[in-house]
Amino acid sequence: MAGEVFQHAFLNRDRLVHIVDPDPLSCEALSVLFRLEGFQTSFSVDTLGFFAALERRRPDVVILSLAIGGDAGLAVLRRLKAMRTGMPVFMTAVAADIGRAVEAMKAGAADVFAKPIDNDQLLAAVFEALREDVHVGPIQGGKRQIEVRGFEHLTPREREVLQLITNGQSNKEAGRELGISPRTIEVHRARVMEKLGARNTAELMRIVLMG
Repeated sequence: MAGEVFQHAFLNRDRLVHIVDPDPLSCEALSVLFRLEGFQTSFSVDTLGFFAALERRRPDVVILSLAIGGDAGLAVLRRLKAMRTGMPVFMTAVAADIGRAVEAMKAGAADVFAKPIDNDQLLAAVFEALREDVHVGPIQGGKRQIEVRGFEHLTPREREVLQLITNGQSNKEAGRELGISPRTIEVHRARVMEKLGARNTAELMRIVLMG
């Protein structure tokens, strides 16, 4: 298998996760994991294919194996960080790579996951990294604008509450910032969830994060 393979998203979303790993089976497994969560995925089994793919489309997240091209994993990470794209890069490693994993964190990796990878932890880390890059509404401070179906039906106050929820604030913290009670925040949160079709807060976050 040469270069890069592109696969369409299960839900045709616009967030792209690119996996870079010399093992095609690992690439396939992670691709399936992220496609089931609604992401688009692409993968490369070598650095040449990865940088060629990067020229065509810049991903939102990179899952990069330390084992790619011998010692090239750290070099790729440093090159990505030098490009100042802002995309989070998560590294995967085997137990023998612990020393290089520390180097990876110092070089700017968002996190390092030992194989066999805990899928739930990896997904949670990726969602958290993307959440930090989300702003609901007009772009502010360089954060991306997210188009959420049903957003136009929210009142200005409900949009404020949604933004604070997206930022990870509790009802108490959001209420303090907006000058209203936590109970009122809870009422607004319930209305936001109803209008956006979310059954719980986790689903609400997924709707916002996946656009």
